[in-house]
Amino acid sequence: MLAESEGDGVVMTVTSAVRDSGGFLTVSGKVTNSSGNLWTGGEWRGDESELQGNGGSIAGASLIDKAGKKKYLVLRDTSGRCLCTKFSGGIDSGESADWFAQFPAPPADTQKVDFQVGTMPPATIQISEG
Repeated sequence: MLAESEGDGVVMTVTSAVRDSGGFLTVSGKVTNSSGNLWTGGEWRGDESELQGNGGSIAGASLIDKAGKKKYLVLRDTSGRCLCTKFSGGIDSGESADWFAQFPAPPADTQKVDFQVGTMPPATIQISEG
């Protein structure tokens, strides 16, 4: 486990952040619903109008490279769909689901970034090479 953040009635765990040779960084983990109600992830999809078609997803996630002073957004296809997990049907209370989000990779000398989604507290994660 690289990091854990709690808020919005869920616990988000980041288990990997792997930079590949193609210039992408894939961040993945698990979300566990501890809210007592169905959790749909709608607040994680982001506010940009292009992202509204992504439903309950992790499309609004970002990476912050503090050293490089840059923010990286989840990659999207030409239709505005994120390269990320969509939580179809939501997650029942007490249940968990795996998730992933793909980003442009920060420069090779950037080893740590902050992962942020929704109103969850940011989680500092270590990048590994794939």
